[in-house]
Amino acid sequence: MLGYIIKRILSLIPVLFVVSIAIFLIIHLTPGDPAAAILGLEASEQQIQELNETMGLNLPIYQQYIHWVSGVLQGDFGDSYFMNEPVTDAIFNHLGPTVSLALLAEIAALILALPIGILAAYRRGSFSDKSLMVISLCGMAIPSFLLGLLLMLAFGVSLQWLPVAGYKPLSAGLWNHLRYLILPAISLGAFQAALVARMTRSSMLEVLDRNYIKTARSKGVKEYKVVIKHAFRNAFLPILTVIGQSFGALVTGAVVVETIFNLPGLGQLIMNSIERRDFAVIQGVVLFVTLIYVFINLIVDLLYGVIDPRVRLGRK
Repeated sequence: MLGYIIKRILSLIPVLFVVSIAIFLIIHLTPGDPAAAILGLEASEQQIQELNETMGLNLPIYQQYIHWVSGVLQGDFGDSYFMNEPVTDAIFNHLGPTVSLALLAEIAALILALPIGILAAYRRGSFSDKSLMVISLCGMAIPSFLLGLLLMLAFGVSLQWLPVAGYKPLSAGLWNHLRYLILPAISLGAFQAALVARMTRSSMLEVLDRNYIKTARSKGVKEYKVVIKHAFRNAFLPILTVIGQSFGALVTGAVVVETIFNLPGLGQLIMNSIERRDFAVIQGVVLFVTLIYVFINLIVDLLYGVIDPRVRLGRK
């Protein structure tokens, strides 16, 4: 198992190297002078030159990359020009709302999606199966920002059950924390719930016709044990992949939803940084989010090896 873990971790090094180059080049090879964009139109030539020297933008591009990567390897993502603080501090100050939103959205999606997918597969071809799949298709078709606006109008403005925007930290109480996240979590998790439900149904259908399922039924095993213990357990690997990808998508794709609901998370941080041309923060946030996504996929790969030993042994 240790060899499998080391192998998976080492395989991430070239991925992160290529991603770091892509992030750096996208930021630094965009047209225009970064220092002039940061300071604005009224900046003098001397101010632009001084900022270029301060930020190291007058160095050759490869030296800038080496300096940035060297800092990243030491946990230093640079400093924010506008916020006058290290990028790492800015990231961790905004990380809490994003993680809370992603966790709540993922939990809600799984609570809804897994039973729907299992039920639809068990009753395949029936009216309930078709109805549930139509609902899941609608969940995939409605954009998260549109669903968020509709939920805001219905439950925040008309019924006034939940706040339409803002954020309360966990220190303000669990309910106060959650009530500000319920609407954005639903709007963000609806697509993921639909995706997981459809994958669950597809995986369950492949397993329910297997011989060992028929054997279990012929032995008189109770139906719910056949469905959950035998069928769902063996159908779980592809579902786990989608769950891992969906959680990564929730963390990395919350920009629009956080903006709509005014959540002070990573999405709002990067949007503000783009407007202010705060390149150090943009680089740092994009790289940090990429690291989260890669780490989640690593966890999924390791869980593959735990659930199915054939994966880590290289067998099918």
